[in-house]
Amino acid sequence: MSVAHGLAPARPRRWRSGAGRVLAGAGLMTAVALLPWLSRTDPALTVLRARSADQDPSPTDLAAVREQLGLDEGPLAHLAAWLGGLARGDAGTSWVSGEPVLPQVTGAFGVSVTLMLGALAVTVLVAGLVCARTVFLGSRRRLRQDRVSTGPAVLAALPKFLLASLLATVCGVWLGWFPSSGWEGPQSMVLPALALGIPSGAMIGGLLDQALPAAFHEPWARTWYSVGFPPGHTARHALRRALPGVLPQLLPTVVALVGGAVAVEKIFNIPGLGRLALDAAIAQDLPLLQTATLALALLGMAAGLLVGALRHALLGRPLRDGALPALHRPALPQGRALRWVAGSCAVVLLGLVVAGLLRDPLHVDTVARLVPPSVAHPLGTDSLGRDLLARLGHGALRTAGVALAVTAVAAVTGLLLGMVPQVSAGLTEAAATMPAVLAGLLTTAVTGPSVWGAACAVCLVGWSPYAAQSAALLEQERASGHIAASVSLGAGRLHLLRRHLLPALVPALLRNALLRLPTTVLVLASLGFLGLGEQPPTPEWGRLLSENQPYAELAPWTVLGPAGALVLLSVLAVSGTALRQRSA
Repeated sequence: MSVAHGLAPARPRRWRSGAGRVLAGAGLMTAVALLPWLSRTDPALTVLRARSADQDPSPTDLAAVREQLGLDEGPLAHLAAWLGGLARGDAGTSWVSGEPVLPQVTGAFGVSVTLMLGALAVTVLVAGLVCARTVFLGSRRRLRQDRVSTGPAVLAALPKFLLASLLATVCGVWLGWFPSSGWEGPQSMVLPALALGIPSGAMIGGLLDQALPAAFHEPWARTWYSVGFPPGHTARHALRRALPGVLPQLLPTVVALVGGAVAVEKIFNIPGLGRLALDAAIAQDLPLLQTATLALALLGMAAGLLVGALRHALLGRPLRDGALPALHRPALPQGRALRWVAGSCAVVLLGLVVAGLLRDPLHVDTVARLVPPSVAHPLGTDSLGRDLLARLGHGALRTAGVALAVTAVAAVTGLLLGMVPQVSAGLTEAAATMPAVLAGLLTTAVTGPSVWGAACAVCLVGWSPYAAQSAALLEQERASGHIAASVSLGAGRLHLLRRHLLPALVPALLRNALLRLPTTVLVLASLGFLGLGEQPPTPEWGRLLSENQPYAELAPWTVLGPAGALVLLSVLAVSGTALRQRSA
């Protein structure tokens, strides 16, 4: 009787999770099916130009394409026909090339998953290096000073496409260690895996490094140390205790690379699923886009189930029995270096912005194209001869303001959806693997290209890391003993939320948001670069990186300025928030 009673509540939760995944997938596929009809351009015109690059097709040609593709039947008829064929193992034929869709998606999916596994290996290695010091000191009871390592913030702020260009140039072209282009074998995976895995590993490692001190200061760790347990044994169990709160970040950080590594795939000329989905979305090749989107959604949901099963296996019986100790960071003394780092970053960043505001960011001087840093141009000039310091300074407020607003909206949305994980699980998994570019195409089809349209697109998919983290931490907090004690004493839901759950969620969520702040800037820039967001010649840091990336080898100063500003912003945000939390 007790076993049946204990299992009964789990069934409705599983049904709700399954229904949520089905509804999320149906909503995503419907939105994709509407893309050609939501866009402000004629789908027949877009497809015809993708086929033949004809800039001025005749009405007869457009009518023939509409009739051939059945565009007059509407999106729902196309979606129903595609689903019917998919049930028979036929995903249709490409509107542009006329070739079967399924072999194209299958081949690109295999390439992207292989690249993702390589990036995952690099991510795990980098994350281990980031938190190695904390593991070593904590397992020996020598964590006597609280610290916020700025190293993960620096690495997490590195633009993936800029790191890819650097690796391709140095390790591929100059040194010839690995192939710099194409996909021919395991060696072709090394450089793109490094470009994708280093920033991702820094982000995962930074979150894990912040969670480990709480695990090492639990009563069991103190007891094991006092009775002489080996440090390695303590370290393994501390990692097992801290990892479940960080594991959900693998879904939006690593698994999302299957569809989101478009820039890196283009730099290394990799025929991955991200490039395929982007090209299909731009050409409005609906069968190809629908099949690629379905593959991404299924991968996200399968990865979400796998991560959830691994989390429950690590936490074990205490999670099921509601006897899980709550993790709380110990009150360790603060080092002086953190204040120095925060102050130095603030001074340098403020100096760059003020100096740039005194210059004209739109003045074009073709004689001074790609001039290196000098007294007249401290950060050099770009390909049009515009002063980079001026563009950096004038773009600071817009860059930081929009990125902070998008991050705040995404974090709050993720927190709210993470509190109802049975309902939002499928939506989180689908959004985590959906490329921001695809969301941008769907959004700008309605709003038109603008900075706020790009911001809305990032918000549509950017909440998934915070929802995954909130759901995981909330599940662990609800299974802790002090929650059961509070409930037994008559505490209501509002009291539990205000006094226990939110204080446990918000600090970790804030650290995650600040580590992801530079990524938000770069995603906004990528949308602007594709004509979906901020339009030129507006100076914006991410756009500066995107515009000057082709000149990184010839004139590296064109990207060093905005990349350095992103790093300074990331380090300042992380260290400043840590100082405020400790003073509070």
